Amino acid sequence: MKHTTCFVFKVFLSVAVLTLAALPNVSAQATEKILHSFTGGSDGVAPEGTLIIDSKGNLYGTASEGGTAGTGTVFELSPGPNGTWTEKVVYAFSGSSSDGALPFAGLIFDGKGNLYGTTVVGGPSFGGTVFELTPGSGGTWTEKILYGFAGTDGSEPFAALIFDGTGNLYGTTLAGGAYGFGTVFELVAGSNGTWTEKVLHSFTGGNDGANPESPLVLDSKGGLYGTTASAGPRDYGAVFELTPGSNGNWSEKVIYALPGAGGSGPADGLIFDSAGNLYGTSATTVFELTPGANGTWTEKTLHTFLGGKDGAYAESGLILDKAGDLFGTTDTGGAHRGTVYELKPGSNNTWTETVLHSFAAGTGDGVFPGPANLVQDASGNLYGTTPQGGTSNAGVVFEVTP
Repeated sequence: MKHTTCFVFKVFLSVAVLTLAALPNVSAQATEKILHSFTGGSDGVAPEGTLIIDSKGNLYGTASEGGTAGTGTVFELSPGPNGTWTEKVVYAFSGSSSDGALPFAGLIFDGKGNLYGTTVVGGPSFGGTVFELTPGSGGTWTEKILYGFAGTDGSEPFAALIFDGTGNLYGTTLAGGAYGFGTVFELVAGSNGTWTEKVLHSFTGGNDGANPESPLVLDSKGGLYGTTASAGPRDYGAVFELTPGSNGNWSEKVIYALPGAGGSGPADGLIFDSAGNLYGTSATTVFELTPGANGTWTEKTLHTFLGGKDGAYAESGLILDKAGDLFGTTDTGGAHRGTVYELKPGSNNTWTETVLHSFAAGTGDGVFPGPANLVQDASGNLYGTTPQGGTSNAGVVFEVTP
């Protein structure tokens, strides 16, 4: 799983791919700043989820541990004068049967400013939860559990949620389901504030994949796309498509099977560009999937990480800016503690990687930024989290300015 990646495996990847090609441009081209260094106490520990930005420039995220009960927090970071930022705990999870615990994933907003997220455990059956946070007067927030997982309906939701155009929520669970290998689920809101869960697909652990721990992406026709961390036709994970049918059932199809060595394990979720191409990461590559005739997809490797200064173990997903550049992080490499990188498209379908920042231990910087995706503001600044590092080694929120 992303949050417990074996260090030996990372080292093996870093060494094994050093001979693949010459080093790309690895000169740092950006300025990094720590916006908040977690203390390891009431403000949270180990932020692993992707941040989101509101219209005022405030950042919201989750810390997987810490808080008053030690079971995680939701936090807000607000910009102030002279480049300062102030952190506030929006909610601290209790870990009880009426609440969730361990929020590894990031959050999403609805149109009214409510926050939605998941916790890996907790809830009535301790299989994890989907929760909502509603803002009130005086900066207060009220939490409500929308759904608690019990096992056959899924368990351990590690990924962030997505909305469709009608307000339904979609997500994945790492485990549970009919076969114990995870699910894709939908939550539909009722008229009285209740939510009804439906399992759209239970993974079998075979050719269809197993253990999805990344968020989904929705296409214009209502199809869902995602990745599994393991299994699939080649047993190294899969990229899948779920298509809705006329009878309310959904059909799953693997559109790409990771080949193993040099590309094992899809690292996170996928993103679309305006032409309908999909982009994602594996352990050592950034790849593109282009749709063709009759539902076929063609894979192209855009970049292979060398395991040295350019980064290693591309554990996070990607973001795409208006110019068509891709941004992401690697969990190791750089100055041995991970990187923020940019991939620029060039002529002849080539892509050039530039390392924008290399994380370094012992400097107060964050380390191992792998689990969370980056987020970009309107000015092009990049924001992210690291679950370790900082002044108390409890993780940081950082900004990278190109």
